[in-house]
Amino acid sequence: MQQPPDPAETTRRVVELKLEHRDLDEAIARLQADIDADELAIKRLKKRKLQLKDAIAKLESALIPDLDA
Repeated sequence: MQQPPDPAETTRRVVELKLEHRDLDEAIARLQADIDADELAIKRLKKRKLQLKDAIAKLESALIPDLDA
């Protein structure tokens, strides 16, 4: 049987993902400021950023205790 995730580990992972999300935000802004920027690279970074946002939301919701308990 699988053990429930450790809240401290989940919180640490959320912090890591938020840092990566912020770093991507800055990288995207820098690329968009460059007139010769690679549009495909920007799209890939934006897609990764959305994936991170979804992962963060999923982990944060796992940290909220069930009200049914």
